[in-house]
Amino acid sequence: MITPKTLSGFKDRLPKEAMAKGAVLDKLAHVFKSFGFVPIETPHLEYAHILTQEQGEIQKEIYRFKDHGKREVALRFDQTLPLARFIAQHHSSLGLPFKRYAIGNVFRGERAQKGRYREFTQCDFDFIGSHSILCDSEIIQVIIAGLRALDLEEFSVWINHRKILNGLCQHFGLHAQEDTHTLLRVIDKLGKIGHEGVLLELNAHFPKIDFKEFLGIINTKQEEDSLEFFKRVDHLKSYNATLKEGLEELESLFALLLALDINPDHFKVDFSIARGLGYYTGMVYETTLNQLTSLGSVCSGGRYDNLSKSFSTQNLPGVGASIGLDRLLVALEELELVESKSTSARVLVVCMHPSHFVYASQVAQNFRQSEVNTELYPEIGKLKKPFSYANQKGHEFVVVLGEEEVQKESLTLKNMTTGLQVNHLSFLKALAMVKE
Repeated sequence: MITPKTLSGFKDRLPKEAMAKGAVLDKLAHVFKSFGFVPIETPHLEYAHILTQEQGEIQKEIYRFKDHGKREVALRFDQTLPLARFIAQHHSSLGLPFKRYAIGNVFRGERAQKGRYREFTQCDFDFIGSHSILCDSEIIQVIIAGLRALDLEEFSVWINHRKILNGLCQHFGLHAQEDTHTLLRVIDKLGKIGHEGVLLELNAHFPKIDFKEFLGIINTKQEEDSLEFFKRVDHLKSYNATLKEGLEELESLFALLLALDINPDHFKVDFSIARGLGYYTGMVYETTLNQLTSLGSVCSGGRYDNLSKSFSTQNLPGVGASIGLDRLLVALEELELVESKSTSARVLVVCMHPSHFVYASQVAQNFRQSEVNTELYPEIGKLKKPFSYANQKGHEFVVVLGEEEVQKESLTLKNMTTGLQVNHLSFLKALAMVKE
């Protein structure tokens, strides 16, 4: 006999989890559409060379193999590189600027842990074809609006700029692009291996450089209002033009968000935000929930102005973010912000005799035609069993149809939340009670 089990890092979703996920996705999609983003889909499987151009730790996590045609293929590890391929392939028919969202599963062969799986769902939203700071601002606004749509209020989008990090690298003697990428990939591990771990790893890569002052700057985090913060770090502009440009662009973004009356508690500066992927060129950000910071970032992203160069001679700048849905669902469950239901039906219709099947089916159909999701209980017997079933699944109302109800073309309605039961109602009165 085959033992039924899933692979480590992969999971089934029971109805309650799948319904909670669906409800969250509906709310997020509504927010994306409200900003004018349109949906696209790309394949789970791509030619390996499309995905393997990204260097670093991610290379070890890509699922790749040869297909039956002996082609090198790989499962997507994010939705940004597939987007770059998609835009280069279809940009002439899309029109620019182009705003898309994509909801789908991605795959990474990393260590499975709480809120982190090897197959997980990402909700991406991107603005392609413009260098305007309005695009960066809008991505931040979508992150904030999306989380608030899920009844989350205590969170922070931590923002940095790759030019600030690149400028610091230059100031401390790292000028080669590969050296900078190596350093940024190490900095990105700060939350996992801590200050001492990062220092040890940097010293191993670059033994001739003293990184203590560098890390002191990297650990700078906004605690005061943004105006005071930018005054505090203004002296860094004297280091070099790259760092100065990054700080000024960050100041412009914050000024725009504040002018739009976005809650300043929701966006702050953190110089340690690096994002390990090498394609980022501008703003980078990670989002943490104040009550569950140990869970890590639930939404990350940034600007990538050169990503399309691998696929096209046309420069197609972009900026976007990705919500990690599985991690976000863990947070919503811990904060008790998801509904505990295992059914999509609000009403359960129960009949007492096989001769009542037709009437019961008609009553159920009438509810559905009135836009009330309704399930017909298929078994005959004592009421204890269907009532227990309704409690377990989360039906809000149970309709009972006995001999008297069938003869009078009425129904008995029980509210499963309050326990109130009303006998011999007309369908219209029962419908009104359900819709109250």
